[in-house]
Amino acid sequence: MTAQKTTLPASARPDVRRLGVGGGTALCAGAVLGPGVLTLPSLAADAAGPASVLAWAVLLAMCVPVAASFAALGVRFPDGGGVATFVHRAIGPRAAAVVGWWFYGAVPIGVVSASWIGGKYVADAAGWGEAGAAAVGALVLAGSLASNAFGLRMSGRVQLMLGGLLAAVLLCAVLAAAPHVTAAHFTPFMPGGWTSVGSAASVLFFAFAGWEAASHLSGEFADPGRDLPRVTRNTLAVVGVLYLGLALVTVGALGPAAAGTDTPLTDLLARSVGVAARPVAAAAALFLTFGAVNSYLAGASRLGAALGRDGAAPRWLAKGGEPGEVPRRSLAVLGTAAVLLAVAARWRGAGLPVLMEATATCLAAVTLAGLAAALVLLPRRTPLCCGVIASAVLTVVVLAFSGRLLLIPLLLAVASFSFLTLRGALVRTAARRVDR
Repeated sequence: MTAQKTTLPASARPDVRRLGVGGGTALCAGAVLGPGVLTLPSLAADAAGPASVLAWAVLLAMCVPVAASFAALGVRFPDGGGVATFVHRAIGPRAAAVVGWWFYGAVPIGVVSASWIGGKYVADAAGWGEAGAAAVGALVLAGSLASNAFGLRMSGRVQLMLGGLLAAVLLCAVLAAAPHVTAAHFTPFMPGGWTSVGSAASVLFFAFAGWEAASHLSGEFADPGRDLPRVTRNTLAVVGVLYLGLALVTVGALGPAAAGTDTPLTDLLARSVGVAARPVAAAAALFLTFGAVNSYLAGASRLGAALGRDGAAPRWLAKGGEPGEVPRRSLAVLGTAAVLLAVAARWRGAGLPVLMEATATCLAAVTLAGLAAALVLLPRRTPLCCGVIASAVLTVVVLAFSGRLLLIPLLLAVASFSFLTLRGALVRTAARRVDR
């Protein structure tokens, strides 16, 4: 996902099937809806109690100008590079490289988190405890690494099916729990004060990343100027209904118990279908997390190869990055980092909330970079520009609540700049030797 290589629009590639509004909405909604939502409602409730609903609402409101600005940039610059392309055009190649490193660095943390979520649902259904959840998560991660290493990529239709399954599970959970919502569960509304809402938002950002997906797909639409805004509106409507509905019923139906469960969707479904909810939720979570982890690793391994190809990362990462090949070196780096992170998290007792917040911190940094690019590239003094500024401010506030986890994107940025500086010095030294 780099800015240097341009993807031709679908209209210029007759051999590529053009993306319509329906398919685009499914892909974009699937990019935003992820396995994190299987556990985030309880993590947010634990952080802020009933006031976690405010965190969901504020982030949804923030997403409107984010999605609109990314769609507008996608219309102006229809390219597969997405946010990195926008940052490259607005700020320069070094900043675009940093965005690439943020994405690449977030993936090992994110896949460990997603694998662990699936493990928790399976362990809850089987009664295996934390050790069982960790074992299932390890199998999900190992299976995804193996399938990518052998080039067994999931088809687009399977990914769409998994996204549809997640949306269906969320909708069923909301409808099943809605009759059990009581007003008493919303009092006291803000037991932890306003700062608790910020803490909840810093965790919830994990569920709101993915709006840049529309910009990555911009080159695949037959008419981006017509279709991309429609897809963005449809995706906002789907995500808004599902997320707000889920936030309300989690607090309203489960009450204080919402903060103490690792499997909130199981508990919500159990309100109507009883004990059968556990195996159903476990099976759905397992499929969803495997599909998500497989997809994350596939995309990130390609990103690493592209960074190596374009000189933003070590050149040896580029091997296997050509169409039809498997970027095993990049995949090995991601897999090694994920395994080491999982072992360290288990050893140090780092819980799922910390891992998800760490991932969210990197993704929030990417979003902020995209918003900065929007302020440079889009027309000034417009309602959209005002919305972008407001969203940028809110993103900064969310990042502020990440605390010491801000060191992760900071260190990745320093590593990126240091690599580019060292590489530039080596190139200049070699050039001087040739001149002599």
